[in-house]
Amino acid sequence: MADGGAVVTVRLVRSFEHRNFRPVVFHGVLVDQSVRDFMQLVRDDITTRPGLPPPFRKYVYDTMKIIHQAHGAKTNELVMSLDDDEKLILQDGRTLRESGVGNETEVAFFKKEDYGLFKANPKTAW
Repeated sequence: MADGGAVVTVRLVRSFEHRNFRPVVFHGVLVDQSVRDFMQLVRDDITTRPGLPPPFRKYVYDTMKIIHQAHGAKTNELVMSLDDDEKLILQDGRTLRESGVGNETEVAFFKKEDYGLFKANPKTAW
């Protein structure tokens, strides 16, 4: 990681209710960049990424939350855990490293409004 940056998997969440998400892997991520800069990098990348369906490209993502870190326990939730928001939601003014993002970290990228609605009424539909 020291010379080539980190590998970070970003789970693009379109719908919590319908469990509609798509993982996208980013190589060479600089963990000393700000969360805001990384979110912009992801937004810019997904608009032109081949193989990504248009609904995922055009969606308005505004929040990131750590789902899993290397060598840590995984949640049983299919999309992401609804717990520990204060600790796991990434803050704009911090760097990825300060936020706990390292090599092989998986983060969710979603719309905060959708997350709040789902958290208030966590029912899924198939």
